[in-house]
Amino acid sequence: MSTSCAVVPYTVRTELFRSNRFIAPLGFHNYRSKCELSRRDVVFKGIVSAGASVIASTVAAEPKGQGLEKLPFKPEGYNYWTWQGRKIHYVVEGEGLPIVLIHGFGASAFHWRYNIPELAKKYKVYALDLLGFGWSEKALIEYDALVWRDQVVDFVKEIVKEPAVLVGNSLGGFTALVSAAALRDQVKGVVLLNSAGQFGDASSGANDSEETSFQKFIIKPLKEVFQRVVLGFLFWQAKQPTRIESVLKSVYINAENVDDYLIDSITRPADDPNAGEVYYRLMTRFMSNQKKYTLDSVLSELSCPLLLIWGDLDPWVGSAKALRIKEFYPNTSLVNLQAGHCPHDEVPEQLYIEEIQSFTDRWMGAISAYYDENPPGAQPSWQRTGIAGLATSGWGVRFLDGAAE
Repeated sequence: MSTSCAVVPYTVRTELFRSNRFIAPLGFHNYRSKCELSRRDVVFKGIVSAGASVIASTVAAEPKGQGLEKLPFKPEGYNYWTWQGRKIHYVVEGEGLPIVLIHGFGASAFHWRYNIPELAKKYKVYALDLLGFGWSEKALIEYDALVWRDQVVDFVKEIVKEPAVLVGNSLGGFTALVSAAALRDQVKGVVLLNSAGQFGDASSGANDSEETSFQKFIIKPLKEVFQRVVLGFLFWQAKQPTRIESVLKSVYINAENVDDYLIDSITRPADDPNAGEVYYRLMTRFMSNQKKYTLDSVLSELSCPLLLIWGDLDPWVGSAKALRIKEFYPNTSLVNLQAGHCPHDEVPEQLYIEEIQSFTDRWMGAISAYYDENPPGAQPSWQRTGIAGLATSGWGVRFLDGAAE
């Protein structure tokens, strides 16, 4: 089967090999939940493939059948950073322009197993575990989007220590957005893979009413007891290896990469003594407060180029959201893949084919060149500069099976 390309305006649409794979490694996932921001996450796919620099990887990567190297699984984790008295796990490899990878709900840095070695050939790659997930501490706090925003902001300031590109999948995508809005000059660009998050609904608060004493002191405590019983059972069920495998296979369009490595990277953190309570707090506090932070409000604060790499076959976060983001935030480039919610782990090989790698390299290179030529604090005008023609001037490639469109 041949693949050809043609230049078209304003988008990069990629449909390769008619791949049918999708993944959502969520140890803390409530199957078939309607909650879009947090439950439906999983991860990115070798998104931004490389720029220019020297490999300085400290860890040897093991080969994978797809032809890509895979980050070795370490039960003890890689590196740790103390943030606000909490232990945070992260992986770092390579040299060059910094890229920070942020996983989705229930996943960890290991979900970037195929992307870290490949990206580290040309970039300095960081992948961190959000507080409450992966190998990071299962802190018993009140979770909301701002907790992870503050974590990523401080990680960039204290560990990365220079302007970076943030890359996130699902919940990690929304976290990347709110972090970039807060960091501003310290973020050169944002890449989203099937990001979580909702657009605001002007009528959403119209029916909100003040809580009565009966609701506060009678109904609410009873509701919490019921929730604890139900969610306790759901968590116990969700962390069983057979259940995790079943859920993963239901969300990967092609389940080839649903292997022991992936399952183990989810089950181990779920065995933490505090994991059940963290799950309860995420489900009852964070998940119920998603509407406090909307995509439109966050995008309105963004001031850097945005790249969307979207699995069109995602049953949770479809391509319509990518189009809406692009419509709302014009400084956006879009690459569509025939994949599901976690294209970075489902079809990582698609991210590194020559045409897509060329596009992402040029996108990254243009961002880096612009920031090298403009002083920190200057408000970029992407419409005028066009990020070397990638972000707003209509440079794009469309890949189709067979002939160019």
